[in-house]
Amino acid sequence: MIILYSTHCPRCTVLEKKLNSKGIKYDIVDDEDTIVNKGFMTVPMLEVDGQALDFGKAVKWVGEQPDEN
Repeated sequence: MIILYSTHCPRCTVLEKKLNSKGIKYDIVDDEDTIVNKGFMTVPMLEVDGQALDFGKAVKWVGEQPDEN
């Protein structure tokens, strides 16, 4: 399961475009209370099978994934 925690900021949009370009299916959470309650102080955060990745790690992870298109 992949969840993108986003406020739709420019970096959030970049990560969303990268996920879409790879055809990766994900859910998006944009409720700020939920994001804060998860303990995230910055966005975007990508949660992959329970592991939280910050923007840099998320971009690297997406780049390592095969195209699903």
